[in-house]
Amino acid sequence: MARETKTAAPSPGEGAAPPAQGPGAQDPGAAGQRREQRRRDRRSRRYRRDVKWSPYAYVAPFFLFFAAFGLFPLLYTGWAALHRVSLTDPNSMEFVGLHNFTRLWSDEFFWNALQNTVTIGLISTVPQLLMALGLAHLLNYKLRGSMFFRVVALTPYATSVAAATLVFVLLYGRDYGMINWALGTVGIDNIDWHNGTWTSQFAVSSIVIWRWTGYNTLIYLAAMQAIPNDLYESAALDGASRWQQFLHVTLPALRPTILFTCVVSTIGAMQLFGEPLLFGGSATGGPEHEYQTLGLYLYEQGWVNLHLGRASAIAWAMFLLLVLVALVNWLIARRLTKSEGGA
Repeated sequence: MARETKTAAPSPGEGAAPPAQGPGAQDPGAAGQRREQRRRDRRSRRYRRDVKWSPYAYVAPFFLFFAAFGLFPLLYTGWAALHRVSLTDPNSMEFVGLHNFTRLWSDEFFWNALQNTVTIGLISTVPQLLMALGLAHLLNYKLRGSMFFRVVALTPYATSVAAATLVFVLLYGRDYGMINWALGTVGIDNIDWHNGTWTSQFAVSSIVIWRWTGYNTLIYLAAMQAIPNDLYESAALDGASRWQQFLHVTLPALRPTILFTCVVSTIGAMQLFGEPLLFGGSATGGPEHEYQTLGLYLYEQGWVNLHLGRASAIAWAMFLLLVLVALVNWLIARRLTKSEGGA
């Protein structure tokens, strides 16, 4: 009897043909690739937007603060300079045109303040920068504890102007000051530093010199360290001494930095306010206005005499003088650049 061979029916999914792909069916792998591509596109768009707009977002706070505390006060001061207005009632303005500016031409106190500002600026800036240049040249050599000396040089700059000025007030005291005591030991009578024209201006300038010499020293030192050593080695091989290297290598390389410090020091001297105010204790700059600067005169007109329009005109006069200084700086820098290019 022949045996019937039974074949087992294939189980579902085993040996069966793959289901037919309908018109709406999608390949899972291709769908995943498309999703990944869309994610890449979104990240790429975010990256491009970030690269394009992030710099503006970073600098926007500066411009907002500048507009609020720089540009708006400047424009408002220019508007107030064209009016007669009192600080007690700043909303009540009487238009006078350029009267506040023309009045400055015949104002002897304005010209006295301008002269004092220039004088104090000269006798404080020139020694200050010369001393800073010499100190930077010394610190440029490999000295033991050079970092300590750099910190010491910067300490006066970090000191409060009020604290520094009060200490100098004690030093320049007429009857009990240490400076007069030291001069008395060599037979020099006491000097009234606060009431003499040149003595008071020298005293105020010494405060400025003490506070800013270290700051300029570090600027010169950073510029000196950027000078290639090959220049000094070539000069030494040619037989140049240290002094000749300083004159013919260091100084020419420092000309842009020296020009920068001159301009910054000139701007600072034009705005000098805290030192003369605290040295004399009043906005008059001494009993005969011996050391009243433009900053003090502006303060006296606006906050003592309450003439806000006149003070605004003085502020704009100072601004125009600073613009003139910047223009001179640009012309000198341009000429130096041309001379270096021609050489």
